[in-house]
Amino acid sequence: MPTGAVMFVQLLCTVWVVVNLCDGVAAAGSPRHIVFIVADDLGWNDVGFHNPDMITPNIDRLAREGVILNQSYVQPLCSPSRSAFMSGYYPFKTGLQHLVIVNYQPVCLPLNITILPQKLKDLGYATHIIGKWHNGFCNWNCTPTYRGFDSFFGYYNAMEDYYTHTTAGFLDYRNNTSADKTENGTYSTYRFADEAINIIESHDKSRPLFLYLPFQAVHIPIEVPQKYEAMYPNIQTEGRRKYCGMVSALDDAIGNITKALTSSGLMNDTLILFTADNGGWVTENGNNYPLRGGKVTVYEGGTRAAAFMYGSGLQKPGTVYDGMIHAVDWLPTLTAAAGGTPVTDRDGMNLWPSISASSPSPRTEFVYNYDSHPFPEEGHAAIRVGDYKLIDGYPGLYNGWYKPEQVTNMSLTNIKDWATKYQLFNLKDDPNERHDISTSQPDMVKKLAARLAWYEKQAVSPNFPELPDPKSNPQLYDNVWSPGWC
Repeated sequence: MPTGAVMFVQLLCTVWVVVNLCDGVAAAGSPRHIVFIVADDLGWNDVGFHNPDMITPNIDRLAREGVILNQSYVQPLCSPSRSAFMSGYYPFKTGLQHLVIVNYQPVCLPLNITILPQKLKDLGYATHIIGKWHNGFCNWNCTPTYRGFDSFFGYYNAMEDYYTHTTAGFLDYRNNTSADKTENGTYSTYRFADEAINIIESHDKSRPLFLYLPFQAVHIPIEVPQKYEAMYPNIQTEGRRKYCGMVSALDDAIGNITKALTSSGLMNDTLILFTADNGGWVTENGNNYPLRGGKVTVYEGGTRAAAFMYGSGLQKPGTVYDGMIHAVDWLPTLTAAAGGTPVTDRDGMNLWPSISASSPSPRTEFVYNYDSHPFPEEGHAAIRVGDYKLIDGYPGLYNGWYKPEQVTNMSLTNIKDWATKYQLFNLKDDPNERHDISTSQPDMVKKLAARLAWYEKQAVSPNFPELPDPKSNPQLYDNVWSPGWC
């Protein structure tokens, strides 16, 4: 072969390698679209890829053909996790570590933080959010379309009726900044999926798409069309039967969204992230078995999320990734997957090179929570370093292991009983936290306690006003939960 031809072939090979191995952009140079799905209060045991009794074929296919994230951690409750997803900071550094943002509180994710959609918008992305915000709304500047999203369809608060879209007796339903009073009777899981499909089908393909889908499902109230409840005739408990139906309705919605991505020609260049925002709420039919505890605890059942990634850039699909991940990592990780400059100025770490190549995670420790409030219902403090986990003081409300439909007289854990106690677990040997080894390994307790104390020095006080702000009253805003009062 002539020398010039050899050089040309070598050049082609070099370009092919660079294009296909580059972490920042999709193969063949196309923009990488990103779809970030959050399931609200979904338990570890509430998906088919963990529990074959669950009917979630669409979720399961994406998980099994993608990369299952086996050690992906979140906060014990909604607002703290969502703030971590968006900001890359631990909630104890933003004042959002105690419970959740309540509808009458003048509180939001601090405005001086550049959040994920702003990062992606700077990279040329079209940015959309559909579903639950729950990062504060008292001031318009706190709301999604003022914080980097091109559009918003959904609600601001923690929960609401799936059909009337009201909470505490007042409407909380928005199309961008306008209250939407036209859809009373429309099941939100259906509506959110339809809105996502509309955005996908009308998307300008010359731009990358960021679609954030924090679904209402499967948070209380437990409401679902009867056909989904009927999919679980062997479940005796009505609440659990309906809850499982809600999961299957969510699965249908995700299936319809992925079909739209495929038919629109976007799927091959799309990266999907799916995660729960916290563990299942054990008193509200969610299930985390065999993990210990649930939502509002720092045990694994409250903080180890059912999660996976699927699609563009993953070099080893069909695998399980055991690397350590925390909610704060998603901002730098997705920014890197989008081709952005690595984010190194906050708690989150860029795990895209590790997850995409299934190589070891650089994360070796994280803080589950640190709450200095006198009544830390979701757990006072906990840290993981390597295989070891230390819980300092009160762990949260639910102390046991709960099988689906298990009838349990759960007495609430007394905060005073735990005030000065440590619990230590080796999660490699004991992932379900059945054996407290704090008395047999005092040196390890001392080591982790010192590390936790280092983090505690960086904490700010919880921003959790106890009394309702009268200016928040929806009656002042045409009976709609509305911004503009702080």
